[in-house]
Amino acid sequence: MIDVKNAVSSAYKYLQAIQEMFGGEFDDLRLEEIELSEDQTSWLITLGYDLPIKNRSALHELLATPTQPQQLFRREYKLFKVNAETGMVEAMKIRKV
Repeated sequence: MIDVKNAVSSAYKYLQAIQEMFGGEFDDLRLEEIELSEDQTSWLITLGYDLPIKNRSALHELLATPTQPQQLFRREYKLFKVNAETGMVEAMKIRKV
């Protein structure tokens, strides 16, 4: 069985290899969660990153104040299923929080 460091590394490398499909580099890429599946065949790795908000409305910008500034990024999460024996990423899903 691969250790947790190798499972996380596999998830990171997978996401970085396909980041161009998401429109470029991810800001603030971080490890969020780690779990070994109940049957111990897979590591479940959640990675989070910030994406710029591209379509901010004029109203949203008008409502921004110094104490409540406009949000320029939104946090996204991806859940990776990494095979505990091979270290290969078997699935990537949207992780809702």
